[in-house]
Amino acid sequence: MSNVSEKFLTYVKIDTQSDRYSDTAPSTKKQLDLSKLLVKELNALKLEEVSLSDFGYVMALLPSNIPDFKGPTPGFIAHVDTSPDFSGKNVNPQITENYQGGDIPLDKAGTIVLSPNEFPELKKYTGKTLITTDGTTLLGADDKAGVAEIMTAIEYLVQHPEIPHGAIRIAFTPDEEVGKGADHFDVQAFGADFAYTMDGGEIGELNYENFNAAQATINIHGRSVHPGSAKGKMTNAIMVAMELAQMLPDRERPEFTEDYEGFFHLFEFKGDVEQARMVYIIRDHDRDKFSAKIDLIERSAATLNSRYGAGTINIKIKEQYLNMKEKILPEMHIVKTAQEAMQSLGIPPLVIPIRGGTDGSRLSYMGLPTPNIFTGGHNFHGNYEYICLESMESAVEVILKIIELYAAK
Repeated sequence: MSNVSEKFLTYVKIDTQSDRYSDTAPSTKKQLDLSKLLVKELNALKLEEVSLSDFGYVMALLPSNIPDFKGPTPGFIAHVDTSPDFSGKNVNPQITENYQGGDIPLDKAGTIVLSPNEFPELKKYTGKTLITTDGTTLLGADDKAGVAEIMTAIEYLVQHPEIPHGAIRIAFTPDEEVGKGADHFDVQAFGADFAYTMDGGEIGELNYENFNAAQATINIHGRSVHPGSAKGKMTNAIMVAMELAQMLPDRERPEFTEDYEGFFHLFEFKGDVEQARMVYIIRDHDRDKFSAKIDLIERSAATLNSRYGAGTINIKIKEQYLNMKEKILPEMHIVKTAQEAMQSLGIPPLVIPIRGGTDGSRLSYMGLPTPNIFTGGHNFHGNYEYICLESMESAVEVILKIIELYAAK
C-alpha cells in the first residue's frame, strides 16, 4: 500500500485550483485534467459504471465479490480541487524521511520554515516521513490525499480478489473548496446507502458535526465630496464599513475561536470613499446561535441604513451548508463502524467537530449520510501545508477495514 505516496505525488502536480467567482461547473476546466486521469486509472482497474459527468463528477462501482450479498453499499468520496486561497500551480513537493524534530526549511533560501515552534503538531511525527511544500504553493493534500487513499484502497481490493467485499461506490467531486462540491452530485446515480468523505486532518480524526455556514456579501454606497467642503455632505463608504465591522463581536473572529465556537470572518474587503465591498463568512455549530449571528449582521446593516440613509448598505445572505449532525444521528452505525475500524487498527478515534464543511455536509441533507474521515494532513490552504505518509497509509487501512466490517454484516 506504499503506492499511496506515488499516487499522491502524481496528483498534486496537476493544478486543479477552483474559482469561487466562476459561474461555470466545474468552476475551472483544469480540474478535469485530474478527473480524466482518474477515469483512465479506474478503467484500467476494470471497475464498472465508470463515468465523468458534464459537471466534472467521477463515479465508479466495484461490484461485490460475495455471492448474493445483501448488505449495505458504502461510498467513499474525495474532491479533486484545491483552494483558491493559495497557488496550486507548479506544486513541488518535498519529502523529509525519518523526521527528527526541529525546523524544516521549505524554500531553497531557507527563509520559509516549517517549525514546531509555530506548528507544535509536528512534534507528533518524530521518525515519520513528511511531505511538505517548497514554500511557494500549497501542497494539495486537501484533498488529493483523500483521492490517493481511495484509489489505493480500491486498487488493493482489485489486486486481491480473495478479500471478500460488498459493492463499493466511489466518487471524486469538483469545487468543494468553493462550496459547490455537491451542487450537481447525483445521489441516486451514485447508488450508495451512505458514504464517507476522506477529507479530514490528522490521523484518527472522525467528524460527524460541522459548522452551519452562510456568506454575507455587503455593498456600501458612499458619497464622494471634496474633503475641503465635505462637512454634512460626504459619506465615506470605507468608514461606514469600519463601523459595521465594529458592531460585530470583537472576539468572535476565527483568530479567537476554537472547538464549537462560531465566528464572523471578513475575508474580502475592497473600497474607496464612493463604494466599498465586504464579504463575510458566518459560522456556528449551533443552529440557534447561527441564526442569531445572521440576525445581528442584518440588524447592524439596518441600523447604519437608518443613520446614513436607506440604500447605503445592501446586504445579501447566502446559506452555504448546514450541520450534518442532524442527518447522521439516525444513522450512527456509520460513525460507529468507522470507530471500530480505527480501534481494530490501533488508531485512537479522535471524534471532533469540523471547523468548516465538507461535501458530506450537503450530501447528508440530500439523502446520503456522509461523515468525514482523516487523510493525515495539516495546515491546509497555504504554503505550510504538510502530510504524514504513515498517516496516509493508515487512512487506506481504515477504508479497507470499513469495507471488511460491512462485508461481514
